[in-house]
Amino acid sequence: MNIAACGYQFRVQGAGPTLGGAPESEAKRPQAPRLAILPISNSTYEPNFEIKLANYLRREFSAGAGAEIVGPSAGADLFLSGQIMQISLPTLSFDQTTTFESRVEMLVSVRIEDAKTKKVVWSQVSKGTSEFFLTQDLQFNRVLQNRALEQAGLFIAEDLASRFLLFLDSGELEKALKRPIKADAVSANGVQPGAAR
Repeated sequence: MNIAACGYQFRVQGAGPTLGGAPESEAKRPQAPRLAILPISNSTYEPNFEIKLANYLRREFSAGAGAEIVGPSAGADLFLSGQIMQISLPTLSFDQTTTFESRVEMLVSVRIEDAKTKKVVWSQVSKGTSEFFLTQDLQFNRVLQNRALEQAGLFIAEDLASRFLLFLDSGELEKALKRPIKADAVSANGVQPGAAR
């Protein structure tokens, strides 16, 4: 069958389709900010979880936050610092003698500062939760709790990366960088730095 004989013609204009959607010149900003993730502080009973959370933040911010992740001494434009403020384990289901299901609830605050002026340009508080069932084996329960902790930390890292991407896409970073330092008592999203402790 000859399609051209039916009166239809197919024409392709431009560069054609690209994997991932829009052409690279439209999909990327002129220059992604160089972001260094500093060590996260931990004021909870979970030792060394701040190291895992920092790794989750590096991975999520490099994958989907519109920033280029660099080391602290590699000429960063912005520095991200943060604190694990709280980790709690509320019980979800139980009877008089046994707990059947529990939840990890984690609260993390982060702030991003301009590397040159040390001015806070963005700050957020994020909460991550993850449920887990309990068994008669205490050692295995700890494994399940650790997995739930990691899941909650991953949720927080994903949430913060997507919020920062929205912040960049809306042009708020440029506005925050141009604001006078005196006006920076409240950050770009209305959260006072250090107030959410």
